[in-house]
Amino acid sequence: MKFCSQCGSIVSHTIPNGDNIPRYVCNQCETIHYQNPKIITGTIPEWNDKILLCKRAIEPRHGLWTLPAGFMENSETTIEGALRESMEEAHAQLNNLSLFCVFSIPHISQVYMIYRGELIDGKARPGSETLSLDLFSEADIPWDELAFPVINETLKLYFKDKAAGRFLTHSGDIIRSNDQIIVSHY
Repeated sequence: MKFCSQCGSIVSHTIPNGDNIPRYVCNQCETIHYQNPKIITGTIPEWNDKILLCKRAIEPRHGLWTLPAGFMENSETTIEGALRESMEEAHAQLNNLSLFCVFSIPHISQVYMIYRGELIDGKARPGSETLSLDLFSEADIPWDELAFPVINETLKLYFKDKAAGRFLTHSGDIIRSNDQIIVSHY
């Protein structure tokens, strides 16, 4: 950031009085510009013992598989965002949503909130951000072609819960350390 969004003046990267983290502060009007993590919300669409995955038509990770998910918009709830992303990426309508997992990913300043939901009538078709989509059983998941570590971890937890016959709400952190991914659960 170089300029203040309030008055257009130059900003400095400094620790404001009473704070302990460097922030962008306007040199003129003294507005503090906070930068906070982004929330990604999405779904695990379920249909007849299978789940829907989308093959990405956009970067990052073009051509790899993921759950329908994306950045939450202002003025929407996490469930509204999850439903919107499912519609945008897969023209999928879902009902009976329940929170399945929350993962913090501090090295990219993101928080994922993924909901389980029933795919209405098993109907879906690719949206503009999706090359193709398909319903997968656990045995057919393209594990080596998943777009993001958080999707891999979410699906592992999902199938573990499914095998146990009960779904829990999971939370944890996904940390990148020395080019290695470390997952912790709470």
